[in-house]
Amino acid sequence: MDTNHSQQRWTERQVTRQPHGHVLTNMGCWSHDGRWLAYDVRRTEDVFDGNRIERVHVETGEVQVLYASSRGAHCGVVTCSPIDDRVVFIHGPEDPAPDWQYAAYHRRGVMVDCGTPGKAITLDACDLTEPLTPGALRGGTHVHVFSGDGQWVSFTYEDHLLARYEEETAQHQVNLRGVGVSVPAGPVEPPADHPRNHSGAFFSVLVSRLAANPAPGSDQISRAFSDAWVGTHGYVRPDGIRQAKAIAFQGHVRTDDGRTISEVFLVDLPDDLTVPGPDGPLQGTLTTRPSPPAGARQRRLTYTAERKHPGLQGPRHWLRSSPDGERIAFLMKDEAGVVQFWTVSPNGGPPRQVTDNPWDVA
Repeated sequence: MDTNHSQQRWTERQVTRQPHGHVLTNMGCWSHDGRWLAYDVRRTEDVFDGNRIERVHVETGEVQVLYASSRGAHCGVVTCSPIDDRVVFIHGPEDPAPDWQYAAYHRRGVMVDCGTPGKAITLDACDLTEPLTPGALRGGTHVHVFSGDGQWVSFTYEDHLLARYEEETAQHQVNLRGVGVSVPAGPVEPPADHPRNHSGAFFSVLVSRLAANPAPGSDQISRAFSDAWVGTHGYVRPDGIRQAKAIAFQGHVRTDDGRTISEVFLVDLPDDLTVPGPDGPLQGTLTTRPSPPAGARQRRLTYTAERKHPGLQGPRHWLRSSPDGERIAFLMKDEAGVVQFWTVSPNGGPPRQVTDNPWDVA
């Protein structure tokens, strides 16, 4: 950007020229020092066919290959640490087979230090046989994002063990998308008694509470997605105490008249995610979902069912938080049916409309 005293003049500049895709993730694509942009080489964001994670220096144009997948695996959706030169991304299965192709519940998180390209660390362990291992998952993780201090990693998750069931019964639960966190309390090393079991360097848990059939008008949700860390260092609660770690996300609720809409939810996280909570074992069972750790407190922040245009709406979007954690941003229609930019406090209260445009945000 070139500037003078009276105006700002923006200059657009091309930084990559290679004949392949350069797909940026919805957030975290800048390195912590603002010098590099990280991306994957998929043809489009809708096709998971990339085999490299790269970054480009925005001033010099230098391209670095940070990781290349092999044995038929693909990789993509890279995000950067806010404090150092690490990146984290999705890695698909090696040696895919007819019964184990890339899918929402067949993928894992992988971390690379840019100082040692090609050397990958698997974040989340996988265990598919009893006895299931605390700190290991049983499915796939997606859109991995560092917390503001660079210590924890959030993700969305789907479950391989429960994906075989189409309808929830008293005997088993079904696969639902949820939100989880990996913390550096590993390694987690399941036994090698299944060909797709693998170890992870971090301890991984789910932190969202889900219900396949939410009670109409309740705060139960059937899907948790499009998450964001709240604040660089959390937020201040009404009692004046700082909540160090919290994640906001969209949750699917069912209205009194049976419609499914998205609302803003938040989960406050305890300092220690390795302690089982009252809902059940962290690792779940062969027929039930993994349960949140002790002290994980899920809350609903928006109640829009009675509005003229209920629920979060507009283009697909992830929630965002202000750095101080005081406001969480989302998209919703105003009374005229126009998609506007809104915010809500992590402590609840009425949403605040920020834009008042005559056209949709998109």
